[in-house]
Amino acid sequence: MQDLMTDETEPVGKGLGPNPSRLLSAAIANCLSSSLLFCLSKARVPVNDLSASIETTTRRNEKGRWRIASLEVRLHPSLREEDLDRSKRCLELFQDFCVVTESVRKGIDVQVHVDAGAPGIAGPEGKPS
Repeated sequence: MQDLMTDETEPVGKGLGPNPSRLLSAAIANCLSSSLLFCLSKARVPVNDLSASIETTTRRNEKGRWRIASLEVRLHPSLREEDLDRSKRCLELFQDFCVVTESVRKGIDVQVHVDAGAPGIAGPEGKPS
């Protein structure tokens, strides 16, 4: 597996990679695309090409913190006209099989642990461990 570099824009980072919000957006678009392709392949509907785009809208919450407010995904499968009727069932089902999208829609319990005793991290006295 290759490393994936993420980065924030200035002043926090240098913009050398996608930020976490862009990664989440990309994960949703990719997961939905994969789910649709999987369903269509099971239905024996050939897909000539598939592209996806996602528009991520951010806004400040009541505390003034930036949050992802909404995501709008557009999938563009290239199907033969004679396969359109057979693809309808997949268009009704595929979203439910996307792990990422359905997890985000339902909310994810996130547990955060900070191990201040790790090497190189300042301990309770402000000294590196």
